Amino acid sequence: MKRTPLKLRTKIALLSFTLVLSSVLLVGIVIMERVSRSMEQEIGMRAMAIARTVAQLEDVQENLDQEDGSKLIQPMAEKIRLATGVDYIVIFDMNRIRFSHPLQDRIGTLFTDGDEGPSLKNQEYLSPSIGVQGPAVRAFVPIKADEGTRQVGVVSVGILTPTIQEIIRALRFELYISLLIGVLLGSLGSLYLARNIKKNMFSMEPEEIAKLVEERVAIFQALEEGIIAVDIRGWVTLLNSEARRITGINTDNIGFSLEEIVGIPGLLTKMLSGDVLENWELVIHNTLVLANILPIRIEGKMAGAVFTFRDKTEVKKMAEELTGVKTFIEALRAQNHESQNKLHTIAGLLQLGKDQQALDYIFEVTEEQQEIIGFINKNIKNASVAGLLLGKYSRAKELHLKLFFDPDCYLGDLPEHIEIGKLVLILGNLLDNSFEALNGRKLAEVHCFVFQGEDLVISVEDTGAGIDDVIIDRLYEWGFTTKETLNHGIGLSLVKNAISSLNGIIEIETGAWGTRFLVRIPLAGK
Repeated sequence: MKRTPLKLRTKIALLSFTLVLSSVLLVGIVIMERVSRSMEQEIGMRAMAIARTVAQLEDVQENLDQEDGSKLIQPMAEKIRLATGVDYIVIFDMNRIRFSHPLQDRIGTLFTDGDEGPSLKNQEYLSPSIGVQGPAVRAFVPIKADEGTRQVGVVSVGILTPTIQEIIRALRFELYISLLIGVLLGSLGSLYLARNIKKNMFSMEPEEIAKLVEERVAIFQALEEGIIAVDIRGWVTLLNSEARRITGINTDNIGFSLEEIVGIPGLLTKMLSGDVLENWELVIHNTLVLANILPIRIEGKMAGAVFTFRDKTEVKKMAEELTGVKTFIEALRAQNHESQNKLHTIAGLLQLGKDQQALDYIFEVTEEQQEIIGFINKNIKNASVAGLLLGKYSRAKELHLKLFFDPDCYLGDLPEHIEIGKLVLILGNLLDNSFEALNGRKLAEVHCFVFQGEDLVISVEDTGAGIDDVIIDRLYEWGFTTKETLNHGIGLSLVKNAISSLNGIIEIETGAWGTRFLVRIPLAGK
């Protein structure tokens, strides 16, 4: 039967409990040892003080030389022993003959414990020993007569020392209480620690986290989007294989500066501004990418940002197809709106009984529509660009503007490196800007010229109020706009990036007469 592995919370709780219990026991043992030593020192000092007192007694000093001196010394020693609570007081002369002893039959016998030698040489000291009654500390003090000039014997005072077991028995209640409190606090702490760690790990087990990390790493590396994460300082903390491919970084090491990798000044400032940016076209090392920026916040504070991007050349055909569909839909929408207005006009003329005028109007509208469609079909061979121009023509009529196409317009088959999606982006944004520049103008005309020769030339000219010299240098900055409404300040930045990716140039001519954008894109190759 397969054993169920312990959960992380249980492991942490058991480990913490074991550590706390071991620590409490170890500390208790150390404390008991220190207490035992301290008590031994205190007992030794007490024994030494009593021994010195006995050695100073004149009756003891004078009777050690007498054969029957024990008759006086023994009662005196026993009286002192009982009064002080020591375990024994032994007095012997220089021949080691005992003159006093707690056991009466030992009086007159030799002191032969083996540790009395130094005391017979006029030295006082403490000597631990283990006797019949257990471990003890003995103090040896020389007894001197004739005003301290002649040693006549030695007094030994012994006090039994308690063992650690005896100390534990004496303090067992306090020890048990301390141990219980320590274990209880340790258990509560270990449970809290285990729960807190588990909470910080999103209530997942290590095996689950390892599996999740492996899955996320596999997905992260398999994504066709480049992903770069940066911290609040702008240093790269994470990047996947696609990001390394596009940026040319051939190492897994992190710690690079974002702008060092991407090569776009000001990108870091945008990333750490806290704003979310989506579908941003820019060029990274001559590769046009579609980028997104997502800020990372921890507890409401900026901690970094994630920069995702995708190589648009890999989806070139799809982008062109989608662009063609979009421009076709815009053209249909504009034409539908325009057709409704024309139908309303025809219906009004018929209701007024002006049949001939209604018929003339129909011929006029049809002729104009066929003329512009025929011109675009003849001169613009690319369906996406043709659909765009037809849609913008209808949009201009909606806005009561006049859009003129130069008679010399021509666009044939383009080289493979010219992405139609970029061309549609450039032309569409330039026309939209011109339409906006003519808002409220009496003379509202836009002239468009597209020509394919050695270079691809695009010219869009309007009769607006022109562009102020103060802001002309900032037109291509991301997010810069003179309009008060949202979602502006992006178009010309995208145009500039698209032109740069095609190795082209863009020029501006402006004045009181209006503004002209001139784009040149080489067709000979990158």
